[in-house]
Amino acid sequence: MKLKKGLIQIYTGEGKGKTTAALGLALRALGWGLKVVMIQFVKGGTRVGEIRISKTHIPQFSIHRFRSDKKFIVGRPTIKQRANIVKAFELAKKIVRSGRYDLVILDEICGCLSQKILDVGEVAKLLKTKPKHVEIILTGRNCPKEIIRLADLVTEMKKIKHPYDRGIIGRRGIEY
Repeated sequence: MKLKKGLIQIYTGEGKGKTTAALGLALRALGWGLKVVMIQFVKGGTRVGEIRISKTHIPQFSIHRFRSDKKFIVGRPTIKQRANIVKAFELAKKIVRSGRYDLVILDEICGCLSQKILDVGEVAKLLKTKPKHVEIILTGRNCPKEIIRLADLVTEMKKIKHPYDRGIIGRRGIEY
């Protein structure tokens, strides 16, 4: 099955759930036999639920991670982190342009744009020239307006209340 028309979706905002929403859509697409790939630009840690499930139960769901040994600190990426983000985008361009996948998730790319690690014009060019059937999801905080204008769907996650505020740390199987 191929999509007749792939759209551009953005999940942005300060609230939790951007990657989770993209993963939910990935699961739905896989259920209909669509080919799905996720590129995680800055996620850390190797013990993550989506990686585990893709390796053991959903091998047709490809996940590519570009991370370094250090925690990604907003506004202070290391040289290696910057280089990995550029490598991730180079892979994203190849994957999107190939048309091999029906759904391409660019996880945390919005933050890379807002911090000017990636060029907004280059990402906009990729979105404008994607194959017709390819659906693209971009996630991350502070999505630039230029990218939002190109999207067909934009959802802003707004934090109203979060367990972190009460000292509850991320839980295996829920936050990662």
